[in-house]
Amino acid sequence: MYDYISGKLVFKSPSHVVIEAGGIGYHINISLNTYSKVGEVENCKLFIWQYVKEDALTLYGFADDGERRLFLHLVSISGIGPNTGRMMLSSITPAEIQAAIVSGNVALIQRIKGIGPKSAQRIILELQDKLRKEGPDTLTVVPVSKTVKDEALSALVMLGFARNAAEKVLDQEINKNNGDLTVEQLIKFALKTL
Repeated sequence: MYDYISGKLVFKSPSHVVIEAGGIGYHINISLNTYSKVGEVENCKLFIWQYVKEDALTLYGFADDGERRLFLHLVSISGIGPNTGRMMLSSITPAEIQAAIVSGNVALIQRIKGIGPKSAQRIILELQDKLRKEGPDTLTVVPVSKTVKDEALSALVMLGFARNAAEKVLDQEINKNNGDLTVEQLIKFALKTL
């Protein structure tokens, strides 16, 4: 599985790009959101999701990891394939999709081409709690230098704990121990409390 591909941007269109990395040209499908963020740069880095079918191996690229996470949530729903997920990310911004799902705005999701009323309701029903639990900042770019607390919080959220509750417990443990904890120690203390 690829995490990202970084290289020379050889070709760019609203539906796909070709990135040359290590002498290989990768054909990567993108959304309009990613197309607008890529711009006219010479070198490009896209976060990748690889889709394998019996007759095809397809790469989907995203300008940032937040967009990729939202895409993966969308394609996890029965009846929503990669092309529909890409269409959704091309129709409205990832932040608008996330806000619409969390607030239960069926009308906004239904306006996306290929999404009917039943699909819109299913998307909201299946993703509303997940996206609420992850919090509003899941689409933001992850900082390069993470603190011990950030890494522990990220691990706890991935384990399924609510971000707000986990953050509160981590703050208590850090204050109790004057901040002299490793990531592992902090996670162990938090797991006992949560």
